[in-house]
Amino acid sequence: MNRLPVEKRVQIVTLLVEGMSMRSVSRVADVSINTVTKMLADVGMACALYQDQAMRNLALTDIQVDEIWAFIGAKQKNAPADADPSLGLGDCYTYTAIDRTTKLMPCYMLGYRTAECADAFMEDLAGRLANRVQLTTDGMGGYPVAVEKAFGVNVDYAVLNKHYAAGPAVKEAKRRYSPAACTGAEKIAKIGIPFPELVSTSHVERANLTMRMGMRRFTRLTNAFSKKIEMHFAAVSLHFMHYNFARIHKTLKVTPAMQAGIAAHVWSIEEIVCLVPEQEATKRGPYKARQPKEAISN
Repeated sequence: MNRLPVEKRVQIVTLLVEGMSMRSVSRVADVSINTVTKMLADVGMACALYQDQAMRNLALTDIQVDEIWAFIGAKQKNAPADADPSLGLGDCYTYTAIDRTTKLMPCYMLGYRTAECADAFMEDLAGRLANRVQLTTDGMGGYPVAVEKAFGVNVDYAVLNKHYAAGPAVKEAKRRYSPAACTGAEKIAKIGIPFPELVSTSHVERANLTMRMGMRRFTRLTNAFSKKIEMHFAAVSLHFMHYNFARIHKTLKVTPAMQAGIAAHVWSIEEIVCLVPEQEATKRGPYKARQPKEAISN
């Protein structure tokens, strides 16, 4: 059985990590949309498995946590009440964490903005660290209890509560996604003795902006949103793999993984592509260019 040429696989993944939609990738790379979909699913899962194994016993020092919103299939208010729960339709939050010093993003999780998801994410984060850290979260109510459950007293934890001005009474289209003006911030120590000057969420919020710019499905006010939770997870996994291992940080001059000591070189896209096991790659079937009248299904 023929395989998709490695050069073509590298081209597809390169276009995806640069923020192009899957249909745009299929046109530029001249392949079927089904090929792009299968490629993203395979590489995304391989990236998730690799990072889960590599992001262990990390010597980090100053971690910030936040969530970024997206939706699957439809916004929460429009999601069918009788929809299959496995589809994950509706609002979807990606929990993210970043270390201020190395810029490494050690873990991520898809879920809801609930106490249960906060518990799961903090448990995962705590299990990846080798030492005591300073931790900052936003004011989401579930975080303090989640941090205490996961870390106990072995953390210096603070909450950054930001205060915003009231928005306009009528939500105009041009203002709907504009953030309200921040009128102040309150730093609240919760566990240990966090350094006040390090209590910040600016770095993780900037990393979330990178996610919006680097993944087409996170773009607001378009029809590029994820239709399936599995593909959303695959895209997020690929993004984090590229960010941590293959993208040189302009401040560090190396990748975050190199700065954190879990990689010895800058990964190439070909190395990321080759994370997919040989048997998975050969299941793809013979390569063929997308024909002008070929049926395209998502």
